[in-house]
Amino acid sequence: MSISLTTHIPPTLRFGALFAVVTAALLGTACRSAPSVPEVKVTADTYAVVNGRQITREEVEKAYRRAQPSSQILADEELLAAKLNVLDGLIVEDLLLAKARELKVEVPEKDVDVAVEGTKRNLSEEAIQEELKRRQLTAADVREGLRRELLARKVIEHEVVSKVTVTDKEVTDFFNANRAQFNLPEDAYRVAQIVVTPVRDPRPTNRAGDDATTPQEALQKVGGLMARLKAGVPFSDLARDHSEDPQSAPRGGDLGLLPVSGLKTIAPPLRDAVLKSAPGAVTVVNAGGNHTLVLVLGHEKAGQRDLSTPMVRENITASLRGRKEQLLRVAYLTTLRTDADVVNYFARRLVESQGTSASASATKP
Repeated sequence: MSISLTTHIPPTLRFGALFAVVTAALLGTACRSAPSVPEVKVTADTYAVVNGRQITREEVEKAYRRAQPSSQILADEELLAAKLNVLDGLIVEDLLLAKARELKVEVPEKDVDVAVEGTKRNLSEEAIQEELKRRQLTAADVREGLRRELLARKVIEHEVVSKVTVTDKEVTDFFNANRAQFNLPEDAYRVAQIVVTPVRDPRPTNRAGDDATTPQEALQKVGGLMARLKAGVPFSDLARDHSEDPQSAPRGGDLGLLPVSGLKTIAPPLRDAVLKSAPGAVTVVNAGGNHTLVLVLGHEKAGQRDLSTPMVRENITASLRGRKEQLLRVAYLTTLRTDADVVNYFARRLVESQGTSASASATKP
């Protein structure tokens, strides 16, 4: 993948890994709600119908070509599974875009411009055009895909993120119940990371399903991430969407507090990045072929901390907010899907053909 054309939205909302848990559980399920929906003429090119709106083969193919590394070769079964996952993401995206129209939510063109720039990863125009040609996409395809992702993200922000609250009582209760965790036996550093590896991960676990598969792709990915950090994209959002570390990516890259003694056991370049970086600075480290973007969030002294200690209240609040947001996000998307009239014809054909590749070109609606 010389260039990520799916990119970098805090895809809420790239719909690969982000919605995998929700949509997999709901695959092919549709609770028929009372309101009637328009009748649709189903053809072989109809891959799904969502509340009377078609998702076509062409839409799935374009979304797949945007999402997959151009160098990646998959077996037939892997290819069908990947496209099934892409389609399920498009179903959720369609529901969110319908909600955007209902809420009159829009995305300014300047925001789309920024998103488009973020896909380029400091590549030359010639390299970008070559990548588009390889993926059989146009610049307009990429721009429209990003616009849809941004709209879907804004709906999530409006309907979920903006409604999450954490009270002082919740923070205090958490601190009192976990007071021992705030007694540091030695100095420690709070650190976050984004990991980029140069090898293919058979199961990318970040929200965007983003995975560098070669050393060149890894370098380009790091360059793009640094450019987006400079443009103001939150580190935690990039970690959730693009970090290739399965443990820290879901937590926005947060590694928690690393005691000074523990730093002695990690690779010297990583240790130096933590010890020598100022809080808030991001350092890129290459260790063992892997690239790690290291963010030092703070340095905390040994001893018992309380809610007046710098960053304690803020960290508890952020942790509680993250838990609530994740829960409400899953619940909201599940509700959208449950209340919708959805028929996944592509999945149905796969079942009827017992998962053979022939189902991809099935003619029976």
